Amino acid sequence: MRSGTFRNGLYKCVGFVLFIATTATQADSPCFPEELLPENSFPSVKIETSKGDFVIELNRMRAPVTSNNFLRYVLDGKYDGTQFHRVMKDFVVQGGGYTETFEERETYPPIINESGNGLKNMPMTVAMARYDDPHSATNQFYINLSANSSLDPGSRNWGYAVFGTVISGQDVVESIALVATGYSPELDAQDVPQTPVMLKKAYVLE
Repeated sequence: MRSGTFRNGLYKCVGFVLFIATTATQADSPCFPEELLPENSFPSVKIETSKGDFVIELNRMRAPVTSNNFLRYVLDGKYDGTQFHRVMKDFVVQGGGYTETFEERETYPPIINESGNGLKNMPMTVAMARYDDPHSATNQFYINLSANSSLDPGSRNWGYAVFGTVISGQDVVESIALVATGYSPELDAQDVPQTPVMLKKAYVLE
């Protein structure tokens, strides 16, 4: 779910997957972001784009680590001015990591993979992109356009962690999915919008 041109995080979370059975704790590990907005179990984040606005409801009951990770990028303004750099009709819309000129945004350390939380990659759910390393998600996220069961965990493989749902503005997401795409020499990747679709601002709704 992430192109080979994307820079990997410098910190590995693999050693913390079994943290409960060791002396490591959440406080010890950067793989567990600080809890943000603890009074709100289902915070809503508005995403303003060049195609219109949509709202994502986070499920921190099922995906607390992933939700806190997403929130820290939102609250620090690190998604503002990025683009949806990967659009695949009937599959996913992906963004969060690149500016309009394809400069990579700085990331926090990667987080543990919460794909076993029972949430599935269904239409309009939101999940984290990552490398082949299951615990390598940082800032890039994607929105499912179809029921993508191939992205869910199996008995012998990790999946991609779903942590939220688009609860309004689904038509905006669908309009992004219809933009013309092609090869990008900057990313050395296909499925890149020929005209950038910008994520102008992301913020938590009161």
